[in-house]
Amino acid sequence: MQPKSALLAQLEQHQTAFPEEAAFRRQVIDFVLRNDAFWQRTTLEGHITGSAWVLSPDGLSVLLIHHKKLNRWLQPGGHVDETDDTVADTALRELVEETGLKEVRLSKQQLFDVDVHEIPARGHEPAHLHLDLRYRFQAGKMELAADFSEVDNIQWVPLTSLVAEGTEQSIRRMAMKTVEGSF
Repeated sequence: MQPKSALLAQLEQHQTAFPEEAAFRRQVIDFVLRNDAFWQRTTLEGHITGSAWVLSPDGLSVLLIHHKKLNRWLQPGGHVDETDDTVADTALRELVEETGLKEVRLSKQQLFDVDVHEIPARGHEPAHLHLDLRYRFQAGKMELAADFSEVDNIQWVPLTSLVAEGTEQSIRRMAMKTVEGSF
């Protein structure tokens, strides 16, 4: 995993016009500063996760998965593994694992979005936070082969439908950034 200093530098450079995201960014910085194991699942307060905001080749749709455990439509993503050099690597690995999408590239090395959300207690795992760092990707093709062990469904969703009121706030924020070209 990338050094703490590199991750903090990336977080410090991230700018947003959304007040809630600015608060999340500050929360993640504070969390990383006080936790050496900031990315490990054994950190019970929570841990860094990586997600992929994936645009279709024409840039008009985004790829969403229906997550089995959470029963929600989300962008692909998940936990950092020992083999991941960076959180962006985590996002890419999770994207490929969950969707089978092969032809994809990272739009920029910088963060696209920052979010913090609570994961409910499940089995032996207590409720905890996912401090989610999101990176934007561009698909070269739209061919998918979902891993249905983790997801119930997967689909390309028009960005215009995601900027509407009633869309889950973090998804709506990323859609608005994309449509407005603020990245």
